Amino acid sequence: MSPVISVSKLDKIYASGFQALKNINLDIRHGEIFALLGPNGAGKTTLISIICGLVNPTSGTVLADGHDIVRDYRLARSKIGLVPQELTTDAFETVWATVSFSRGLFGKPANPAHIEKVLRALSLWNKKDNKLITLSGGMKRRVLIAKALSHEPQILFLDEPTAGVDVSLRQEMWQVVRSLRDTGVTIILTTHYIEEAEEMADRVGVINNGEIILVEEKNELMRKLGKKQLTLHLSEPLRVIPATLAAYQLEIAAEGNELVYTYDSQRQHNDITALFHDLAGAGIKFNDLQTQQTSLEEIFVKLVRNPS
Repeated sequence: MSPVISVSKLDKIYASGFQALKNINLDIRHGEIFALLGPNGAGKTTLISIICGLVNPTSGTVLADGHDIVRDYRLARSKIGLVPQELTTDAFETVWATVSFSRGLFGKPANPAHIEKVLRALSLWNKKDNKLITLSGGMKRRVLIAKALSHEPQILFLDEPTAGVDVSLRQEMWQVVRSLRDTGVTIILTTHYIEEAEEMADRVGVINNGEIILVEEKNELMRKLGKKQLTLHLSEPLRVIPATLAAYQLEIAAEGNELVYTYDSQRQHNDITALFHDLAGAGIKFNDLQTQQTSLEEIFVKLVRNPS
């Protein structure tokens, strides 16, 4: 199956001479949740704005469900819904009116049943007659999602979807995003909450200084670049690691009260048993142990600092 979004040799150079994007090549699959990560100024918003037809590229091509975003603007744009980071809404409109109006902007005929379905899915139905000025920040963000879904797009861009949303609402928003994906909508999100990408994404792309430095399945990324640590809490302090344990590259921590073993959980699971055997042979005993997996945030920071 061809990708739902295809970006090829994309560059963006502003009049000032600043190059915001450099040779971007990116394919996004139908029905996936794709997280685009990068520090401030990395080019995330510029890339999204070009794909959504809001900013013109300097060179390169972008296809949305097979339609060129420049030559077939109306068809391409009709496939896309965009939820911007800023809470830009008409404060004195009702929820129903603003979502219905957004549908009309795409030339779609009135469809009250679809608007009702969207509002119910986003837990906004009981607020349909409320003016936007009366809503909380979390509710306003839901309204932005409803507006983006009003014209029945197959691709949904979420730019910092839970910025300013409290923890409980953030969990609810994640559930909304998953339910949208389950209906076949492709989700592309940017986020500063790394746990958001770790929780929801199927694949992760990292952009830095206007260049895509990595695109990978989330689980594969964490397997390849992540690490797992086994920490043993020793019965007695250890000052020097015996030569018989040198192959494990153990580290002494907590003033000799802990031994730390770093390993690839996918490839070295059998080594744990061997380690325990060799520890016993060296007369080293432990009272407790714990494991810790590298987080996506740690991997992200490492990639941005050392992209090579």
